[in-house]
Amino acid sequence: MKIILLQDEKKLGKKGDIIEASDGYARNYILPKKIGVEATPKNMNDLKLKRANDAKVAQEQLDAAKALAEELAGKQVIVKIKAGEGGKAFGSVSTKEIAAAVKEQHNLEIDKKKIQLPEALKNFGSYEVSVKLHPQVTAKLPVKVVEA
Repeated sequence: MKIILLQDEKKLGKKGDIIEASDGYARNYILPKKIGVEATPKNMNDLKLKRANDAKVAQEQLDAAKALAEELAGKQVIVKIKAGEGGKAFGSVSTKEIAAAVKEQHNLEIDKKKIQLPEALKNFGSYEVSVKLHPQVTAKLPVKVVEA
């Protein structure tokens, strides 16, 4: 019996795969536990339409990430931190502070989890920070740390 998997299952396959299973295994385990559905023409067509829709959504997300990367390309973010004794920075700059500064200065929404710091920004100066907007799109954002 041909089965379309509805979820990832160890030893069977990934979600959306079409597998061949014995009739008893399919009727007594896969179908009652809603791990998969029988591969009827209607279900096959639904799977095809879902895959096409998923591909379209993935392409839209990639295009949006590329557009945001282009928008970030020429912009610099200035982050102010307190200075301690001898003009040294007091603490370090976090991704949360960088994301807030981008929103405040350029009105762009960036998730703090997508900002990748090479090392802690503990000194004043200019840094190049990577922003991973999509698995295929990474933008460089110049960050300037100044005394508050």
